[in-house]
Amino acid sequence: MAESEKDYSVLELQARWDKIRVANLYDTLDPMGYPNQCLDLGIRPLFPHTHLAGKVVTLRGGRDPRTREEIEAAKNEATNAMVRPRDLYYPGCVVVVDSGGERWTGKFGEMTSWHLMQSGAKGIVLDGFIRDSWGLEVIPGYTVCARGTSPIESAGRWSIQAANVPIAMPGTLTSQVRVAPGDWIIAEQDGVIVVPQEIAMEALIKAEEIERREQGMREDFAKGMSFKDAYEKWGRA
Repeated sequence: MAESEKDYSVLELQARWDKIRVANLYDTLDPMGYPNQCLDLGIRPLFPHTHLAGKVVTLRGGRDPRTREEIEAAKNEATNAMVRPRDLYYPGCVVVVDSGGERWTGKFGEMTSWHLMQSGAKGIVLDGFIRDSWGLEVIPGYTVCARGTSPIESAGRWSIQAANVPIAMPGTLTSQVRVAPGDWIIAEQDGVIVVPQEIAMEALIKAEEIERREQGMREDFAKGMSFKDAYEKWGRA
């Protein structure tokens, strides 16, 4: 009987996805007819040697211009909006944020990221900037993917407008990549890839097979096998 996502918990699947390298995932999706799942390469993990895998929870935001006098009053409201949808976050999820085109403010930051991590999120992916790089770097088991960092406060300038709805993130080979709640996100320094939920289990099994073959090649290389012989044995290059 074919494996199904329903046979496993989110955390069981997340642990398997966490072993998949992004390049190998691309090599899986491309022949499956999904070559355009890589987000804009400007969106990457902020810190080196990190890997992110999780099931998608989406947020959509946009510009929220207020008068200078309203900015301070808006701070609590904006923080509450980030924290309010507690039931959306769960162990093994990744929060994916469509910034709505607002580029320069720092959406989320160290303290709200602690909240997401404590709610079970493995990380966050933003089309935009985030704040508090020093604090973000040391949150355990939490990976941030963004275009960079900014000190500019988002309250009064940007706000969350919808949660857990399909969103569009900028792509690399296509202008946009659809991201829906329940999809999977896999990310590392090479980039960020979205795996649609409807093909996720098939893609995971195929990617695991590529990982198995590549690990076999590495072990044979360590034993002194030539590239030619290893390639003939394992078929990876």
